[in-house]
Amino acid sequence: MSIYIAMNKKHCYIIAELSANHGNRLEIALDSVRAIKATGADAVKLQTFRPESMTLDSDKELFMANPKGAWAGRRLFDLYSETMLPWEWHQPIFELAAKLELDCFSSPFDQEAVDFLEQFNPPAYKIASFEITDVPLIEYAAAKGKPMIISTGVARLSDIENAITACKKVGNEDITILKCTSAYPTPPEDMNLRMMQDIAERFSVKVGLSDHSLGTAAPMLAVALGASVIEKHFILDRSIISADAAFSLDPTEFKQLVDQVRLTETLLGEKNYTFDAKMQQRSHASRSIFIIKDVKKGEVLNLDNIKSIRPRYGLAPKLLPEVLGKRFVDDFERGTPLRLEDIT
Repeated sequence: MSIYIAMNKKHCYIIAELSANHGNRLEIALDSVRAIKATGADAVKLQTFRPESMTLDSDKELFMANPKGAWAGRRLFDLYSETMLPWEWHQPIFELAAKLELDCFSSPFDQEAVDFLEQFNPPAYKIASFEITDVPLIEYAAAKGKPMIISTGVARLSDIENAITACKKVGNEDITILKCTSAYPTPPEDMNLRMMQDIAERFSVKVGLSDHSLGTAAPMLAVALGASVIEKHFILDRSIISADAAFSLDPTEFKQLVDQVRLTETLLGEKNYTFDAKMQQRSHASRSIFIIKDVKKGEVLNLDNIKSIRPRYGLAPKLLPEVLGKRFVDDFERGTPLRLEDIT
C-alpha cells in the first residue's frame, strides 16, 4: 500500500517513528520493524543524517543542547553521533519493510541524504520540525515528486507558508502539514490541536499530528479533528537506552494506539442521511398513532382514544392534528395501529 493511496483515503495513515530507538544495534532496528508491522501501523520512519550535516563538532555553548530539555548539558555533535542511524543499515531495513509490506521512508536532513534515499524509492519524504526553515532542502526533496510530510514544531505561520510554497514551486502539490510541538514530552496544554483545522483551511493541505505527548489521547482527538496522518515514536523495549525513550510507545502501547485510531475512524463514520435497511429496521421502534381504547364504528377520534406511542406501525405522529374529529369506519380494539382507511 503506497503512502499516496493511504493518505488520500479515509483511512488515517499511522507512522511509527524509529528515530534514535535502535540502541545502536541493527538487530534492534530490524526487530523494531517487525514489531511495528505487528501493531498494524502503516509505516516505519527513519532519520537519515550524519552528525556533521546537523551541527559543528564544537564545545561552544552555542552548540550545546537546550539546558531545559531532555538532552540538557549534551554537546549536539555527540548527541547526533550517538543517535544517527548508520547509513549502511538503511538497505536491510528498507528490504525487510518491503518484505513485510510495510511502508518505509525517512527524514533527510540535507541534500546528500535525499540523494542517498532515492535509491530505495521511498514513498514520501518527511521534513522534521527544525528543518522547516530550510527552504532549499524542502525544494530539493519535493522536486523528487513524492508526497511531502512537514512538521511544524518550531514554525511561525510564515515558515509554514514558505515550506508549502517551496513544494509548489517545484510542482509538488501532495503536501501534508503535521501539527507538532517540539517539547519532549509535550504537556497537554501545549498541544493546541485546533491548529490542524486552521492550517487545513488556510492552506488547503492535508493535516496530521506528529505527537510527542504521553499516552494515546492526542492521536485519537487529532483524528476526530481531521488528521489524515499520525506519527508517534516507537521503541521496541524501554530498557533500550535512547534519547527518545521517554515519549515513545512500546509495541503493546502502539498497538493500542492503532486500535484506538481505527475505532475513532469507525465512530466518526460518514455524513450520510440515507435511510438504509438498518435504519428501516430500527425505525420500527419510533412512534406512530395508535388506538388506545376499544372504540365503536362512528365514534369520533379524540385524545382519549388515540395517541402517539411506540412502535411505528400506525400513522405518523405529525398527522395527529389532522385526524382529530374524524370518525372510525368500524369497531377497533385497544392497541390497533391507526391507518387512513380506518377513518372517514
